[in-house]
Amino acid sequence: MWKFIAKRLGSAIAVLFAASLLLYVLVINSGDPLKDLRESNADNREYLMAQRMEYMNLDEPWYGRYWDWLTGASKCLIGQCDLGRNINGVEVSGLLANAASSTLRLVVLATVIAAVLGIAIGVLTAIRQYSGLDYIVTFMTFLFFSLPVFWAAVLLKEYLAISYNDWLADPQISVGTSIAIGIVVGLTLQMFLGGSLKRRGITFIAAAVFVPLVLQYSLWLNFYRYPQMGPAIIVVLTALVALSATTMSVGLKEKRVLYPALITVVLVLAMYYATFYMLLEPNSWILLFGLILAVLIPAAIGRFMGGRLRKAAMSVSIATGVVGAGLTIIDHMFRAWPGFLDVKGRPIATIGSSTANLEGGFWDHFLDNGTQLLMPTILLAVISLASYSRYTRSSMLEVQRQDYIRTARSKGLSERTVIFRHAFRNAMIPIATIAAFDFAGLIGGAVITERVFGWKGMGEMFATGLDHVDPAPVMAFFLVTGTAAILFNLLADIVYALLDPRIRV
Repeated sequence: MWKFIAKRLGSAIAVLFAASLLLYVLVINSGDPLKDLRESNADNREYLMAQRMEYMNLDEPWYGRYWDWLTGASKCLIGQCDLGRNINGVEVSGLLANAASSTLRLVVLATVIAAVLGIAIGVLTAIRQYSGLDYIVTFMTFLFFSLPVFWAAVLLKEYLAISYNDWLADPQISVGTSIAIGIVVGLTLQMFLGGSLKRRGITFIAAAVFVPLVLQYSLWLNFYRYPQMGPAIIVVLTALVALSATTMSVGLKEKRVLYPALITVVLVLAMYYATFYMLLEPNSWILLFGLILAVLIPAAIGRFMGGRLRKAAMSVSIATGVVGAGLTIIDHMFRAWPGFLDVKGRPIATIGSSTANLEGGFWDHFLDNGTQLLMPTILLAVISLASYSRYTRSSMLEVQRQDYIRTARSKGLSERTVIFRHAFRNAMIPIATIAAFDFAGLIGGAVITERVFGWKGMGEMFATGLDHVDPAPVMAFFLVTGTAAILFNLLADIVYALLDPRIRV
């Protein structure tokens, strides 16, 4: 494996070198970086031109300038990046640090959402091949995949931001609209849950009745301006996660997995009260430390009580603990929402990555960053969703035709065990490649998304560099995206070996 990794890194360096040289030559020959100054009538035009030539080293030949950039970029290996200065004389390394943190915050979240939902949808449609759900999901995923980014962004701005902000000023849902929403939810649920015709009918009727009642009750509570959750709902939802995860992994009969998960539910409730006042005005380090504890403590409980099923017990307990911690954070966000609306009356912004000069405490800034992330994240996730769902579906269908799957069924194993213990793991091998390419592709695709939403990230830096024939920002963008593509593809190869031990040979 180490020899393989060394070979891949060597070839990756050669690819990066060739691609960087080609991109640099294309950028510097795409226009004249002094064009705006040549057409200027300013008295100090000559001085400004000389200053820009100094910033961009235009008095050197192109290969000398490229070598300077390559030398500075290679210093990143020792943590001393020198990516030159942009057209205004600003150090690109500093610009890249801010831009990369902004873009990666957007892309990582979109990738996680797209992967989780896409894989779940792909598995479900593979199990229900050629059903009505399969056809509808196929149509919707390809529809979203085909949407032009700029047009979909305009729709999100209109309906998810402007219209929602107007509605939030005086939330109203008519009885007719509530009934229509209930019918749509009922039809969707009965397709996803499946089963006999009787079971589908019960699911539809229950949703069609329950959803309108919940919507009208939420209006009576004024939930949309004063949301609330509380410890009871957190415990119920966390317990449902514990039961669901146990059922999908080993079944509820395996007490060595179920009991650690339920103990984690009790622990979530205890931590809710223990950290209540601390989380009223926390900081990022407190949240990070809490997330680490939400992983380590349930993992220790699962390992101690799991016995021969300790791996499954640890996985289920960790999932329960993380969900419980997340619900606790959401509860505090709900408590801070009314104050956030007082600070920012129209919460969903249509442009920018944060609100300048926003007053308020930690949760106000946290909610501001979250609402700013909402639309570009949805847009990027929806576009990537199609790839994950279709590749997962095709991979699952191929695996289900294998001999060992037929053997597992003939041995009398439950369908849950066949799907999640035998088929799913092997079906994930091709998805590892898709995830690696998708992450790097989303960074590149974020150029358009960031421009539409006014997001000050790497996409905006890349576009500005191209507009001004400034190679330094463009090459900095390439350095991050190219390195990400190489590293994630290498990571995909390592994941192959973890998913399928035969690949290690």
